Amino acid sequence: MDLRDKRILITGGSGFLGSHLVKALEGRGCRQLFVPRSRDYDLRREADVERVYVWSRPDVVIHMAAIVGGIGANQASPGQFFYDNLMMGSLLMEHARRAQVGKFVAVGTICSYPKMTPIPFREEDLWNGYPEETNAPYGLAKKMLLVQAQAYRQQYGFNAVYLLPVNLYGPGDNIDPKSSHVIPALIKKCLDAIDLGQPEIVCWGDGTPTREFLYVEDGAEGIVLAAESLEGSDPINLGAGFEISIRDLAALIAELTGFRGRIVWDTTKPNGQPRRCLDTSRAWERFGFRSKTDFRTGLRRTIDWYVQKVRGGA
Repeated sequence: MDLRDKRILITGGSGFLGSHLVKALEGRGCRQLFVPRSRDYDLRREADVERVYVWSRPDVVIHMAAIVGGIGANQASPGQFFYDNLMMGSLLMEHARRAQVGKFVAVGTICSYPKMTPIPFREEDLWNGYPEETNAPYGLAKKMLLVQAQAYRQQYGFNAVYLLPVNLYGPGDNIDPKSSHVIPALIKKCLDAIDLGQPEIVCWGDGTPTREFLYVEDGAEGIVLAAESLEGSDPINLGAGFEISIRDLAALIAELTGFRGRIVWDTTKPNGQPRRCLDTSRAWERFGFRSKTDFRTGLRRTIDWYVQKVRGGA
């Protein structure tokens, strides 16, 4: 699909991943991009979803809008995370079907995988168990997008595809300690400790879980490639194909930020899922996606952004 002449509705397009996706599409020559703002459209309400489709008249929908956060935010608001994400996805896909949208790209989450999924995570293991408890409501709500996409393809011939991106990081990430993910949280902890002369930082859990991280610009490119080329009902992993322990991640971020103090682990806090690492071969086979950004390089860019934009170049 040549996206340049398409009207493209991008939910979540003003957020972290969405802003990078908009840039990637503009770089492809796309000029008819529609990004609804939450102050104008509450995508949990059917009337507002109807208005979005009247306003944008899209040929393609890329649905990324989500209520997201780290372990603490998921534990504090599991009902909100489930309801808000479920309603947004269900309403947006149903009204895309009614509007005869040509393609719907649903962006899910790595949190949908079972807690004890064998490494590397393969798409065929997606239904082999319950997600990790601390973020299961969010993961299951986003997983329903896959169920809906497959059911609509079967009954209506609706062209919906489903992506499973791993944890994203990069410039523009959320740094609010109440809702941020691990990389921006660790960057903030290290730089704040340097500023305040603190001898240590405290991190959740014991540091043994592993995670995989995809640089946000690579993630945006993967979504664009899927919008252009991916067909079929199978879920597709979107990742970098490596894993790093949270303990090693904290040490690496401390090194790159210049923090030389102690890293203390608060084992009263939950670890989350024990390991995360994706098999990314299907994305390469189906639409030619591989991540390009070296992890250290991506972390340096993220830290530089934080220093320049958040701390004013201090």
